[in-house]
Amino acid sequence: MKIDLSGKTAAVSGSTAGIGLAIATGLAAAGALTIVNGRKQDCVDNALRTIRAAVPDAALRGFAADLSYAHGCDAFSATFPDVDILVNNLGVFGPGDIFSTPDEDWHRYFEANIMSGVRLTRSYLKGMMERRWGRVVFISSESALNIPPDMLAYGFSKTGQLSIARGIAKYAAGSGVTVNSVLPGPTLSAGFRAMLEQPAREQGKSVEQAADEFVVTHRGSSILRRAATPEEVANMVVYVCSPQASATTGAALRVDGGVVDTLA
Repeated sequence: MKIDLSGKTAAVSGSTAGIGLAIATGLAAAGALTIVNGRKQDCVDNALRTIRAAVPDAALRGFAADLSYAHGCDAFSATFPDVDILVNNLGVFGPGDIFSTPDEDWHRYFEANIMSGVRLTRSYLKGMMERRWGRVVFISSESALNIPPDMLAYGFSKTGQLSIARGIAKYAAGSGVTVNSVLPGPTLSAGFRAMLEQPAREQGKSVEQAADEFVVTHRGSSILRRAATPEEVANMVVYVCSPQASATTGAALRVDGGVVDTLA
C-alpha cells in the first residue's frame, strides 16, 4: 500500500518528541506539508532537524506555543488557517489517585488532553467539511478503557477523547471528513523513557528492558509482551489519515498490543 498525502497539509500538536514526532515524520514521508508543534522554539527546531534527517525532501513548518491554552490554539489557527489533517496528539500524564489528585491537576488534564483537541478541531472542521475531505485523529490511550486507579485524571481525559471524537464523527457524517481515535498501549515515548530511566539505571538494566518488564508486570493482559515503538503507533495514524482509510470513521483503533482484553 502506497500512501500519498501530497498536496495535503497536516498539523500535529505536541509533535517534538515521542509518538507525536513519529507521526509528524510519517506524515511528512507520505508527502504532506507537516506542521510541527511544541511549547519551546528550540524543541520545535530540533524536531524539524530530526524529521529532515529522516525525510530530506520533507515540507515542514514549525510553531512554538502551548496549545493547552485557548490563546495558544488561537495563535496556531491564525497562523495556519487551513489544514486537511489534524492529529490531536498533545497530552500530559502522571500519577494520581482519587485522593492525591488536586483540583488544579484535574483542570490541567482537561485543558491539555481534551480542550486542546476540541479547540483545534473547532478551528479546522468547518473548512474540511466545505472542501469535502479531511482527517481528524485524537491520540487517546488504552487507559481510556482500562482506567488506571493510580492515574485517574489521565484515564478520565482519555475516555473523554473517545466520546468527543465519536460525536464529532457523527456531526461530520457524509461530509468526506473522518474522525477517529487511536489508542496506544505502553509505548517507548520520551515521557515513558524518562519515567523509567532512573529505576532502570539503579537496577543495571536498559530502558528497553525496564519497559518490557513494566508491560509484563503492570499490563499483564498484553499479548505483545513488550512496549511498542512510537513508529508502530505512527503507522496506524498515517494510515487513518490516508485516502485508503476513507471508510473508517467514528472508530477507536487500538495499537495497544492486546492490553485491552475484549473481542471488539
